Amino acid sequence: MTERLNVAVVGAGYWGPNLARNFRASPDWNLAAICDLDTARAQRVADSVGGVPVTGSLDELLADPDIDAVAIATPARTHHPIVLAALDAGKHVIVEKPLADTRERGIEMVRRARERGLVLMADHTYCYTPAVLKIRELIEDGFLGDILFVDSVRINLGLIQPDVDVFWDLAPHDLSIMDFVLPGGLDGATVAAHGADPLQTGKSCVGYLTLPLSGGAMAHIHVNWLSPTKIRQMVIGGTKRTLVWDDLNPQQRLSVYDRGVDLEHVSKQAATTATARDANISYRLGDTWSPALPEREALANVAAEFAAAIRDGREARTSGESGLRVLSVLEAATGSLRNAGAPHVIDTTN
Repeated sequence: MTERLNVAVVGAGYWGPNLARNFRASPDWNLAAICDLDTARAQRVADSVGGVPVTGSLDELLADPDIDAVAIATPARTHHPIVLAALDAGKHVIVEKPLADTRERGIEMVRRARERGLVLMADHTYCYTPAVLKIRELIEDGFLGDILFVDSVRINLGLIQPDVDVFWDLAPHDLSIMDFVLPGGLDGATVAAHGADPLQTGKSCVGYLTLPLSGGAMAHIHVNWLSPTKIRQMVIGGTKRTLVWDDLNPQQRLSVYDRGVDLEHVSKQAATTATARDANISYRLGDTWSPALPEREALANVAAEFAAAIRDGREARTSGESGLRVLSVLEAATGSLRNAGAPHVIDTTN
């Protein structure tokens, strides 16, 4: 199947215009309609992409047999009913992060898509940036070795969200990236969360997540609405090399360091406290390398992947299940916050 697919964008607020622009420019898609309760706002978006039909009725949109898929860019609390309605109408669905506002609702959405034989894709846009695609490639090829740690910082000044805390607002980006690039994905059993609300907003504005991963690796995420400086950085350390991703440095987004600590392993038979302490430690000080990256908007890659998943009859690379794994960590983090930062078990049952 090589003909273009027809897609409608639901939601003409912050993210909807970006989706509309990229679907309009994609060789895989015809942008068939824009749907929003505020039809004047929808019309402005339609005009900005050269003109497409506008409707304020979701039911009318979903009843159109010519529309193959919908892209949902509405508040998280509305995802569940809109996604289910779209799936029941036989439409493939891509929905912005987070997949849903609760894990239970996300599970129902994933199950419904599976029952209907339809693609449900999470719009984890960062996973389709050239930098993150390259990170995934390097890790898959074993270039970094076994992963030892992930340290991520996502901080800026505002915007304080009215309905979610800083964890649910910012951490989904970092969690989805880790799920995408790490060999085992988000495979931790517990998460510990510490949050602060110095402005007395009623929700955490500063937060730290600690997530032990399989094999002894550790992930740490810092999210913050109150920082006067904006930082978007992730460090992934391996037994061979360490990678630094600085998303705000367009000249050198990725840097790979052939530097680290080499520890000569002691056999189990000889492993006493004394011998372990006396093990030979050496510091490796090699070259730094910055891979060249293509310049392409991430949402263009998102649109291409959505179409490919539909045509190939497969799950998208950021499937509904990946969205569920992110929700599972977020809900466990909320549980940890309620218990003063104590580690909380991550529920993985579906």
